Amino acid sequence: MAGALVGPATLAVVLGLLVPLAILFRYSLNRFVPGRLMVDALTVENYVKFFTDPYYMAVLVRTLRVSAVCMVLCLVMGFPLAYALARTRSRWKSAVVMLVVLPLFVGNAVRAAGWMVMFGSRGLLNTLLGVVGLIDHPLQLMYTEAAVIVGITAVNLPFMVLTLESVVEGIDPAIEEAAASLGARPLQVFRRVILPLAMPGVLAGTILVFILGMNAYATPILLGGPRFQMMGPLVYGQFAGLNNWPFGAALSFVLMAATLSLSAVSNLLIQRRYRR
Repeated sequence: MAGALVGPATLAVVLGLLVPLAILFRYSLNRFVPGRLMVDALTVENYVKFFTDPYYMAVLVRTLRVSAVCMVLCLVMGFPLAYALARTRSRWKSAVVMLVVLPLFVGNAVRAAGWMVMFGSRGLLNTLLGVVGLIDHPLQLMYTEAAVIVGITAVNLPFMVLTLESVVEGIDPAIEEAAASLGARPLQVFRRVILPLAMPGVLAGTILVFILGMNAYATPILLGGPRFQMMGPLVYGQFAGLNNWPFGAALSFVLMAATLSLSAVSNLLIQRRYRR
């Protein structure tokens, strides 16, 4: 009975995900010849090209850095909001949750366009700073790593808040009250009670946000400009711009391997830390 229920979903995953991934991996072992596009082969030269070229390694490092910073920012900003939502008994709670969810109904490109209006040389932020006399000439905010970090953080923050809120809501407030009655300060209650109990949500939220940051496409292109490369736009450029399917496939698997490996390692380290 259980096999009959799981079978259709398993078949859909195999046909819709695993088979295309296997084909893509086979493409990554082919050669790219200008004029002939993809030539059947069995070589690892595409992977060697990536790991021996400083440019591509710099793109990977930049992607990891931006994703890690966005993950930390989402956790730091999202935990207080998630805790407040989980503990509030206000009749406006549903409205506040909808405000958190509402940005998810807007496409990433549209939200990035909004940040472009904010960060432009004649945008809202530069205009306000000029009006109050803090700057004499517009700041270069667009096409910077900071702009990309702000944009990706804004896109991923609702995922972190919703993940944490559902977990914190399951923590009995009486446990916090008991810790406080025994003399624990608010910071100690958070560090020794709330955080360990909320760790499943922290793990799920950070891994989700990290994966989304690693695979960001629209935000790096619009806020970072053509010179700011991350792995997502780089992969797309190999397929759509250069028609280099073998190297694009290799880039895809490097990105996937880096994302899954770092997520698994962080998961193991945090679990080991809070099992003690």
